[in-house]
Amino acid sequence: MAVTTKQSSNLFKLIILALLGTISMVLMFLNFPLPMLPQYLKVDFSEVPALIAALIFSPGAGIIVEAIKNLLYLIYTGAGDPIGIASNFLAGVLFVVPVSLLYHKFKGVKSLVSGIVTGTIVMAVGMGILNYFLLLPAYSWFMGWESMSDQVKLVTVTGGILPFNVIKGIVIGVLFVPLFIKLKPWLERKRISVS
Repeated sequence: MAVTTKQSSNLFKLIILALLGTISMVLMFLNFPLPMLPQYLKVDFSEVPALIAALIFSPGAGIIVEAIKNLLYLIYTGAGDPIGIASNFLAGVLFVVPVSLLYHKFKGVKSLVSGIVTGTIVMAVGMGILNYFLLLPAYSWFMGWESMSDQVKLVTVTGGILPFNVIKGIVIGVLFVPLFIKLKPWLERKRISVS
């Protein structure tokens, strides 16, 4: 009986993660550029379902939703830009994991806000470093362009990537905190029902 209950709980978890991953992929299409930043950097709200998964279950669940979202997006669009998909996945993970870790440790709205601030900083700095050393060179190689100079990479990171990720974290936080306050009782019930 206990094995059946455990299997049922695992199946329920898998269904929720797949559903949140699909919702997250749809939210990727509702994106918009920010004024005075490069047009290829677009804000979307696809991290919200990953945050919900990470808060109900664990940071790993948030990572799984991010992976499902990006895999579905790649399949659906046939995107010829795997570097952009990898960047989106890495940014999502760098944002969702700190939020989830702080929330699970202290369980409250204050810890959620602290997590969002921490996640925003980790995402902005982490993506700046990853873009400078890995993603921008990989993108240049993938597109068949000549390698970017260190100065061009630095300007791209400090003038585009870094401010974009800070703004994105703030926008998602401003949207998610009130949503979380409304959903908190439901999230607590779901966490108990799948434990």
